[in-house]
Amino acid sequence: MDLKTISLADFTPDRIRNFSIIAHIDHGKSTLSDRLLEHTGTLTDRTKSAQFLDKLQVEKERGITVKAQTASMFYELDGTLYLLNLIDTPGHVDFSYEVSRSLYACQGALLLVDAGQGVQAQTMANFFLAFDQDLTIIPIINKIDLPTANIESTLHQLKTLFDFQESEVICASAKANIGTDDILKAIVKRIPPPKTIVNSRLKALLFDSWFDEFRGVICLVALESGNIKKGDAISLAQTERNYEVLEVGLMYPDIKPMHALFAGQVGYLIAGMKTVQEARVGDTIFHTSQPVTAFPGFKPAKPMVFAGLFPIDNENFEDLREAIEKLTLNDASVTVEKKTSVALGLGFRCGFLGLLHMEVFKQRLEQEYNVTVIATAPSVLYKIKLEHKPELQDIESPSDFPSSCQIEAIFEPIINATIITPAQYLGNIITLCESKRGIQKGMTYLDEQRVILKYVLPLNEVATDFYDELKSFSSGYASFDYEEAGYEAADLVKMDILLNGKIVDALSCIVHKDKAYSIGRGLAERLKKAIPRQLFEVVIQAAIASKIIARERVAPLRKDVTAKCYGGDISRKRKLLEKQKEGKKKMKHVGNIEIPQEAFTSILKKE
Repeated sequence: MDLKTISLADFTPDRIRNFSIIAHIDHGKSTLSDRLLEHTGTLTDRTKSAQFLDKLQVEKERGITVKAQTASMFYELDGTLYLLNLIDTPGHVDFSYEVSRSLYACQGALLLVDAGQGVQAQTMANFFLAFDQDLTIIPIINKIDLPTANIESTLHQLKTLFDFQESEVICASAKANIGTDDILKAIVKRIPPPKTIVNSRLKALLFDSWFDEFRGVICLVALESGNIKKGDAISLAQTERNYEVLEVGLMYPDIKPMHALFAGQVGYLIAGMKTVQEARVGDTIFHTSQPVTAFPGFKPAKPMVFAGLFPIDNENFEDLREAIEKLTLNDASVTVEKKTSVALGLGFRCGFLGLLHMEVFKQRLEQEYNVTVIATAPSVLYKIKLEHKPELQDIESPSDFPSSCQIEAIFEPIINATIITPAQYLGNIITLCESKRGIQKGMTYLDEQRVILKYVLPLNEVATDFYDELKSFSSGYASFDYEEAGYEAADLVKMDILLNGKIVDALSCIVHKDKAYSIGRGLAERLKKAIPRQLFEVVIQAAIASKIIARERVAPLRKDVTAKCYGGDISRKRKLLEKQKEGKKKMKHVGNIEIPQEAFTSILKKE
């Protein structure tokens, strides 16, 4: 369709539908987006590509959405042309705030469920997120053409868990293009038009932004009232900055400039912003001369998981700094500060929204900027109550941990976890959760084969290898989702790792007191295997305060200095051995211990 022949002023709110697609990983969300864009003629044979809205390599590889995308399309039904805005959302809990802002710009959501896999943990989490926003939800059973599809069982799950009627559910296959027209008709007929205030002041929600090196920051906005056009003077409520609008338009499916945007519509605007920190997700945009009350629920991104990123070779520090600067231009939620480690040299301490966010950031550094990094063990944000001080202190790194005599109480972040697993793996998964200090809050049978488990778990226990173990214990069938549940008091201690009496700050970690001995012993054993033998003895110790709780020894490489002594007095051999002993003692004091990358990855495999 030629946008030059269309005036957006003609699309009154009753001819606009704003919706998103929510689903578990790999349930066909990106494929369905492609079919809708193709069916409405938004994508042509020349422009289409598989998973069009997944722009990043990491998204295509992992089958996840990291960066929300938006696409507008025009669809004609019963002689009326409608403007449909698909606001794509990240699916993972790490990006739940971005999801909530994106859903705030919608009036409806398509709930996609794989006919072969049925309802999964993320399906439930996303449903309740959309339900809390009071959206109209259209349930869709996808992949009905697969041999493994079990439509009846999936239908039963949708009825039991979410109270959907059979008549509400649409059966489709995005890959085979089955049911696409039914979905488009349901969007128009069942999703309500946006609620707008006619002839009122401009009030727009900024629900996403990204950085373009030629144009600066591009903001995605949803207009609740008023209109916006090139040349308007606008302000942002939270950053309290003023800008001039340089360009507005639709994502169709890429940037298409238009004369103006009107109430109820979703589009982009460019206003000469230099960094995404200026365009915070959830901010309110209004005309500078006509201030309005801001949208509720705004909160700045708060990191929950912290890790150190260091270059393999210190000569590559500048390359790493440049790569992180470029990547954070597009991701304002990452906090970065320069850090020096005794063992690893110069690097950065980074804060992330969650574990997946950390993995994706590291993967993008390596793929997009060709920088190989060592990532230290992830730690979470603790709160500490010090003696004689009323306020709580935030601790994000083991190196910032105060001495135990100053601490009155320690609080750790906890999560409400939902695990859906086949019944035959139930015992293994309950054992796993209990070993991670989990408290069971509920257990419900979804059907004869699958169980929903509800657990309260410390985020610290989930931060390393919990997800891998869960997949291992369930042969890959269990699904896991969580939400933050505040802080609880816990008996935690800082455990240091010493090599020849020197603390290696990059290997320090915060552990529960009851598990410190077993974790320390296991860690010392793994480091013994990871650290190569030197010309001098290496003593590995795990310590809490001044108490050593585990010790291992890497024996030195030996050279037989007496090999060339033939006969003669024994004192000559003793003299050579004493000289060697003194040399090794001196070397132990001045020698540097070579710590390979495996030593840092071994700390992630907590037992």
